Amino acid sequence: MKVKACAKINLMLDILGKREDGYHELYMLMQSVDLCDIVTVEKRKRMFLSCSDEKIPADKSNIAWKAAKAFFKHTGIKGAAKIHIEKNIPSQAGLAGGSADGAAVIVALNELYGTDLHYTELCKIGAKVGADVPFCIVGKTRICRGIGDKMELIRPIENCHILIVKPHCDVSTAEAYAEFDKHGWRRKPDQKGIVRAIQFSDLKETARLCENVFEQFIEVGERPEIKAIMRKHGALGSCMSGSGPSIFGIFETEQQAKAAYDELQPKYNDSYLSVPTYYGCRIIEE
Repeated sequence: MKVKACAKINLMLDILGKREDGYHELYMLMQSVDLCDIVTVEKRKRMFLSCSDEKIPADKSNIAWKAAKAFFKHTGIKGAAKIHIEKNIPSQAGLAGGSADGAAVIVALNELYGTDLHYTELCKIGAKVGADVPFCIVGKTRICRGIGDKMELIRPIENCHILIVKPHCDVSTAEAYAEFDKHGWRRKPDQKGIVRAIQFSDLKETARLCENVFEQFIEVGERPEIKAIMRKHGALGSCMSGSGPSIFGIFETEQQAKAAYDELQPKYNDSYLSVPTYYGCRIIEE
């Protein structure tokens, strides 16, 4: 079974504080996009994992492997799977590439083993594997609270084009949160304003209000240049996704997004033209 596993961007990311369990309480606006990995899952008697990207660990540390184990533990099925990941989403980019793969495995195994679990139960399994996995299962446009596991569906953003660019650096998520614990944010994003803009289908205001608090204390040297080129070609707004370093820009037209892509891609190989999707995972072949 082949599953299309979509990346996500954070239209907004706010950190509300640190919890007693060591995690951070978040307020996020998440959007699935059509940049995706293709995950193939087959029934097997033993676990096996492979990936088209040799830099990605193909062992028990991979979220896809952990997701399969979590599914079998939850259902009580004594099964295993052969998993292959065709990697298109860049790793360590703030785009939930690993979480998308884990989500795809859970969705595929639910079909392969005929367990017919509701998506809410699939999300519970996913939450045991990673904070972004539940969103990657369902996708669309959602407010995500807690550590990302409490989700509320809102009106989708529509009729726009999104350019995603990953700078040449990597950002450690753990180090990013440690920087927040040390410095905190200087200003809070306008949570109500951006939700209101989305609900009224005001793309310009939505893009203008996109904000990520990590940008207040995480330095990504190439970020100003990338954002300036996006603005030059008509981006309504630009923002960092997750803990970074990827930057996305929102454009009204495909031509504007393509013009920005044509200027940025020669310098930043990890550049992707995309659009919003209304799903997180989709089975494309059985």
